[in-house]
Amino acid sequence: MGGKALIVKILFVGDIVGRSGRTVLLEHLPRLQSDLALDFTVVNGENAAGGFGITPKIADELFAAGVGCITTGNHAWDKKEIMPYMDQEPRILRPINYPSGTPGKGAGKYELSRGRTILVMNAMGQVFMNDLDNPFPLVDQELNNNRLGVATHAILIDIHAEATSEKMAMGHFADGRASLVVGTHSHVPTADAHILKGGTAYQTDAGMTGDYDSVIGMEKEEPLRRFTRKIGSRAFSPALGKGTLCAVYVETDDKTGLAKRIEPVRIGGMLQETVPVVG
Repeated sequence: MGGKALIVKILFVGDIVGRSGRTVLLEHLPRLQSDLALDFTVVNGENAAGGFGITPKIADELFAAGVGCITTGNHAWDKKEIMPYMDQEPRILRPINYPSGTPGKGAGKYELSRGRTILVMNAMGQVFMNDLDNPFPLVDQELNNNRLGVATHAILIDIHAEATSEKMAMGHFADGRASLVVGTHSHVPTADAHILKGGTAYQTDAGMTGDYDSVIGMEKEEPLRRFTRKIGSRAFSPALGKGTLCAVYVETDDKTGLAKRIEPVRIGGMLQETVPVVG
């Protein structure tokens, strides 16, 4: 790439769950964008609408707040009105390993300031998940077609998966070829944010952006009833208490697009707060 290389500052926000998640994101994102001098923000929004799926209206609200790309996962299609929207709006992604002909795309390249670009990929795991195509060859193809530091300034992969082993495997698979590989779906932030040997930032799960006085974002009573009595009495509903914003902050290297810094972000709610200090 020609011209002066610049650091790209990226924020990835973990699964937004219901109104609590949307509220805490919209409350704190403007300050984070300013204080961290962010170049690009990605959020996983597959649980943003009542805990299940996302609507065009909510997606538009997130974009208006400064979100550059929305990733999804196994709940991508819970709100049926999102299907035509997926075909019309390139800033929202569904997992890349859905069958050919599924609405939307699994990867998108987006413009940053000063002529820079970022490629975002959304992949879904196979272990304990929906029966989809193997994500690894599809991710490999995108990485080969968009070489980091040559065809794009930064690459982010959201691996939406149940098994921590599969998320870790994706991190090592893309090591040296992506700026950040981050897991979603588990709704619990992991304490393993680090930079892999090849220079790719990695965290097994970014955590949930929502109410942690819950069972992975849902009101406690129904999950507890199902675990203790093995009988469900009603549908799950999202917890509506004060939310916590959970995210991952990454800075890339000036020349290569690889990571030089990764730190977790937690703001609000009941988890211990941590926010990167940027000089």
